[in-house]
Amino acid sequence: MTTFQNTQNNGSAPNSSDNQGFGQRVDQIGSEAQHLWTHARSAVTDLGQTLDIKGRVDRNPYGMVAAALGIGYVLGGGLFTPLTGRILKLGVRLAMLPFVKDELLGMAETALQGFQAGQSSVGGQVGGVTGGSSPRTGGPGNIS
Repeated sequence: MTTFQNTQNNGSAPNSSDNQGFGQRVDQIGSEAQHLWTHARSAVTDLGQTLDIKGRVDRNPYGMVAAALGIGYVLGGGLFTPLTGRILKLGVRLAMLPFVKDELLGMAETALQGFQAGQSSVGGQVGGVTGGSSPRTGGPGNIS
């Protein structure tokens, strides 16, 4: 069986003291919300002054547009897409290009020095075997 408890006011208007307590709480919440709004606005203003966004846009407008595009791309969910993977691969390859170029130039210089050293040693052996004769100055088919 269900039993119901009698309420004191039986559907009549609640006490005026309860209304005043509720009104005071609403006023207090409203004033706290106003303080929170004021603090948030001052924090945003301080952040804007710290970052100096207007000054940065005046000094470097294209850079700021590029930064805005990048931030929008990341916030729009483009960070974990196949396009981002391709861009990162390209970026890594371009970043490695100077290092690879330096290595290839070093290898080419070493090979060239080895080739020149080999030519000089082969030229010395050929000259020693033939008795130091000088090569002909005439072209092919020139009989001297």
